[in-house]
Order: sequence, then C-alpha cells, then structure tokens
Amino acid sequence: MRELITFECPQCKNRTHTSWKNKKKTPDRLELSKYCKFCKKHTAHKEIK
Repeated sequence: MRELITFECPQCKNRTHTSWKNKKKTPDRLELSKYCKFCKKHTAHKEIK
C-alpha cells in the first residue's frame, strides 16, 4: 500500500526530498516544511506526482 512520493520546492522547483506514504490513509497531497539546499532555507515542500 505504501508508495514512494517526491517533494518539490515551490520557489526553485527542485525535487530534493522523497518519502513513503500510505495512499489509503492519506489520499490528498502532503505539504511539509523541509530544508532546500538550493534556496538555503526552510520552505513548504509539496508532493508531486
């Protein structure tokens, strides 16, 4: 049931983080605060397809 998801920085559009997610328990897209090494700050990374 778990699938690998990728997070994208909304400012620089780089895909810097990955994580696992249970699609049945959380069907909507995640948005987590992560550190972007290209922007050099914490931003709200959004899940992409």
